[in-house]
Amino acid sequence: MKLALLSTVVGGAAAFAPSSQSSGSAGRATATTSLNAEMSKSLPFLLKPATLDGSMIGDVGFDPVGFTDGYDVKWLRESEIKHGRVAMLAALGFVVSEFVNFPMYADMHVDDSNMAPTAVGVSAMMQIVLAAGFEEYRTNKGKITMEDMFSDASRVPGDLGFDPLGYKTKGAAEYAKLQLQEIKNGRLAMLAIGGMIHHNFVTGEPLF
Repeated sequence: MKLALLSTVVGGAAAFAPSSQSSGSAGRATATTSLNAEMSKSLPFLLKPATLDGSMIGDVGFDPVGFTDGYDVKWLRESEIKHGRVAMLAALGFVVSEFVNFPMYADMHVDDSNMAPTAVGVSAMMQIVLAAGFEEYRTNKGKITMEDMFSDASRVPGDLGFDPLGYKTKGAAEYAKLQLQEIKNGRLAMLAIGGMIHHNFVTGEPLF
């Protein structure tokens, strides 16, 4: 009787042990998987921003400063796209201005592109600022603040209806690829123009 009882107890403990270990391993695996799912793709040592769900083109969970916690994501994306477009033009203009001058400024050539604003004067720079401000107001129909810019839920950040080459007609997959290329080139251009400006500022010499 005692032997049978002992055998039953030992057998029960043996049967319980693997189940417990298996349950613990499964729990740890689930916790690890859950943690990995919450980590940023671009910064794996930081948690993925809660408001970035990967639905936007080029979203890899990069927000180390936490801008998306306090600002509308669509408004931030609109800003990123517009700054990227301006930076691409600026990077090109920064190089070209070392070698080419508009006819009306032929006698105001400067080797350092950082000095170009001083060459054309305050009035020309103000014209650029006012023209950009007017275009921003016009294309957004007066809705230029974060609170009202995307009151229309169907509005897509960065889409101003300008598509002279018909990119939207190339299909959803091809259009998404082109959008990603624009985002990446814009980000690179922002870094590039920043580097060009600081190169001239630090060295005191032209870029080329």
